[in-house]
Amino acid sequence: MSVRELVVLGTASQVPTRHRNHNGYLLRWDGEGILFDPGEGTQRQMLRAGVAAHDLNRICVTHFHGDHSLGLAGVIQRINLDRVPHEITAHYPRSGQRFFERLRYATAYRETVALTEAPVDTDGPLARTPAYTLDARRLSHPVESYGYRLTEPDGRRMLPDRLAAHGIKGPDVGRIQREGSLNGVPLDEVSEVRRGQRFAFVMDTRLCAGVHTLAEDCDLLVIESTFLDEDEALAADHGHLTAGQAARVARDAGVRHLVLTHFSQRYPEPEEFERQARAAGYAGELTVARDLTRVPVPKRR
Repeated sequence: MSVRELVVLGTASQVPTRHRNHNGYLLRWDGEGILFDPGEGTQRQMLRAGVAAHDLNRICVTHFHGDHSLGLAGVIQRINLDRVPHEITAHYPRSGQRFFERLRYATAYRETVALTEAPVDTDGPLARTPAYTLDARRLSHPVESYGYRLTEPDGRRMLPDRLAAHGIKGPDVGRIQREGSLNGVPLDEVSEVRRGQRFAFVMDTRLCAGVHTLAEDCDLLVIESTFLDEDEALAADHGHLTAGQAARVARDAGVRHLVLTHFSQRYPEPEEFERQARAAGYAGELTVARDLTRVPVPKRR
């Protein structure tokens, strides 16, 4: 059975706390796993969450600050230790190539797995599969940073009453789907568009065009909210968002489920992030992420 869910491995910004590990997020999308921003300690968090190296198909790094990338060394070595049988692709800013190479070869180990390096240096699609298109958009941070968006292709939903009205049943249902018409009946007459699901991952950034483009019409948006609103000037200075800013982005983009994460250690209690997000007018589903939280992608409308 296909599974689409976010597994939160860590939620701290800059430094871990007693209750929050450095960043790490796994998106399960049917039979694939995409690991985003593996910070220090990600390998251990994977163990605690029941995530195996074999579950990974892609690694996406937004930027090369340590809380988003220091876990690469351990994760890559674990992939090789476990002899993952399939190819794994790594996406990261091309400007950080030297950092990726240092982390990939931080210590001695035996390479047993095909790890494809696919650096990012421009907006646009990175990969197309039958299940999704993966896009990147530039963000605004003191070092080069990209956000990622996964879009499922639109499909068709067959309408049983329309099929019955035209006497289409059994193998003919598959035939009209394949051929686009049957006995003069067009596919549009007996089906409707089933919109593909959308997921976006937005980490360290100020407000910018890339944030809004990534968030547009998302079913599930994972977005940093390092600061509370009273520290908005500090957030802008360091290239981050506040809870209210993140929530307004989600509100204006029509996001169905908003996941706030990447919290500064200066705020010991998470409840205020939820309060400020609601005060900003976001009315959809809302999760203030905790380590090891699992968030399902919302069911289709």
